[in-house]
Amino acid sequence: MSKLDQILILDPPSDLRFKGPFTDVVTTNLKLRNPSDRRVCFKVKTTAPRRYCVRPNSGVIDPGSSVSISVMLQPFDYDPNEKSKHKFMVQTIFAPPNVTDMESLWKDAKPDDLMDSKLRCVFELPSENDKVNDVEATRAAPVMNSVKAESSAAAVPVAAGADDAEMKKVLEKCKRLQAEMNKLSEENRQLKEEGLRMRKMPRSDHMTPNSTSLLGREASTASLPSLLVVIAAIFIGFFIGKFIL
Repeated sequence: MSKLDQILILDPPSDLRFKGPFTDVVTTNLKLRNPSDRRVCFKVKTTAPRRYCVRPNSGVIDPGSSVSISVMLQPFDYDPNEKSKHKFMVQTIFAPPNVTDMESLWKDAKPDDLMDSKLRCVFELPSENDKVNDVEATRAAPVMNSVKAESSAAAVPVAAGADDAEMKKVLEKCKRLQAEMNKLSEENRQLKEEGLRMRKMPRSDHMTPNSTSLLGREASTASLPSLLVVIAAIFIGFFIGKFIL
């Protein structure tokens, strides 16, 4: 009985290409697609298991489904004159109904039931154009970061300047209010002194119009300081509350 052809469709079909530099982990992807109407078990093997990490390295693919496999090449000292001899093999078998023990399935599988595909590993160094692009990207990154930092830093003084200007306006208004209060307090003090002098003068049955007017002004201004303080406090509180909120 002849060996079965591979039922899965592999992408890429024959080569796994790894692009350097190889000073860090290099990852390439292998896609397996199941075009059949049966479930297929798969297993990925390599001739250099210590050099690669494969995730997932085995599993079951449902009919019409696919799976993406990450093949990670570990860092190593690359020699361009050394030809790569690393190879991978994707081994598959049709899954029996209600399969649970995958280890026993592969162990007891008959050679005629197995299907496989082989892939070779190809190592590539970056081209000159790729190197130039990488260098330009590396140089551009600090510049872009610097521009972003300057933009964000410039936004802070603008906001701070606006707050300072608002605070100055509020303080100026408070100073004007304070000056007006002092002026009114001084006028009120003078009126009180005039009222006291009028009280000390001998009273007569007939008061002059001027004395009557003066006493009226004294009475009307007796409650003036407390009223001014209340109005000023409300006004100052309004502006300070507006600035803080």
